[in-house]
Amino acid sequence: MKLFLLRWLTTTLAVGVAVQLTGMRTEGWLPLIATALLLGIINAFVRPVLLLLSLPFVLVTLGLFILVLNAIFLALAGGLIPGFHVGGFGNAFFGAIIVSLVSSVLNGLIRGNDGRYHMQAPSPRPEIKQVQGRVVE
Repeated sequence: MKLFLLRWLTTTLAVGVAVQLTGMRTEGWLPLIATALLLGIINAFVRPVLLLLSLPFVLVTLGLFILVLNAIFLALAGGLIPGFHVGGFGNAFFGAIIVSLVSSVLNGLIRGNDGRYHMQAPSPRPEIKQVQGRVVE
């Protein structure tokens, strides 16, 4: 549950940044939070099926078609969530790029080297590793 809430928060922040940098609009925090939740649900259930079906396009475009799918998902969320307005496919496309970049950066900041999520600042000197154990005399 904690991981779900953390990912939801990062997606909400990423969508908020995309709203500020593109022509998308939101009428408050509630539509923004609902949009992030809907994007999470779409990415969990619909995206794997669509990626499998569109695999030839993804391979031919070297993965750039995934951005088109993300833009479609963002435009779909804009159509389903009242108070969240995308304003066209161009805004959705650039918004999808921004959401992907910001989510990647935020997830990179809170994910440790072991792949698990940690809610602490990284060590200022990563070359020094802390050792845990007992001293045997």
